[in-house]
Amino acid sequence: MSHPVRPPTQTPAPNLEAESTAAPIPSADRLRIGGFTRLTTIDYPGELAAVVFCQGCAWRCRYCHNTDLLDASAPGLIHWTDIQGFLEQRIGLLDGVVFSGGEPTAQSALAAAMQATRALGFKVGLHTGGVYPDRLRDLLPLIDWIGLDIKALPHDYPAITGVAHSGQRAWESLDVLLTARVPMEVRTTLMPNWTPEQIAELAHALADAGVTHYCIQECDTDRALDGTLQGSLVGMDERIGLIDRKRFASFLIRGD
Repeated sequence: MSHPVRPPTQTPAPNLEAESTAAPIPSADRLRIGGFTRLTTIDYPGELAAVVFCQGCAWRCRYCHNTDLLDASAPGLIHWTDIQGFLEQRIGLLDGVVFSGGEPTAQSALAAAMQATRALGFKVGLHTGGVYPDRLRDLLPLIDWIGLDIKALPHDYPAITGVAHSGQRAWESLDVLLTARVPMEVRTTLMPNWTPEQIAELAHALADAGVTHYCIQECDTDRALDGTLQGSLVGMDERIGLIDRKRFASFLIRGD
């Protein structure tokens, strides 16, 4: 995943409530944008894309490396009109736009930004942790591809996110996407202390659920929100040695 470059900021305690969906969908100009990547070949598989980094996330994952994007109350650094102006100049040159974060689905203006992106002829990608399954379900008609982070088995989520019941939300989002048959890649960042047995158990649970495209990566402890995290003493080959890779149509190991 690409990472926006911004100075570090302090982050408040997590708040699981997204912006209200009861009011009319706000304009794309309301989208709070904390960073922007003009060109990437890795954030939307098989496509040349730009990445819009949305501000705010309700979770505080220990290995999070985009900590400057966590504060939902922080003002955006980039205005949507600037993004749209850039995209208008890249019609025919870029294939798609990925909305990443933070957690993009926390912002109710995301739908309008996706609609504006599609109106320009671009494919729409989304990176999400599955924090808000109901909102994700509503956004599906606007999305061409999704990268979904599944961090652990449901009961192990709070130890990573710091939020109770976060695992149930994420796995509900997974079910939503599998049911809708949305093109998707599921990704897992490996906690340093996980054993090969734990890693295989998670991978095989995802295969059982119907996941066909799976990607794993080590966490970047140098930039992690939790400064006490230390890298694994065991090599990647040994850590994932118990995974039956044949159960996935695509199995990738990706550097952070």
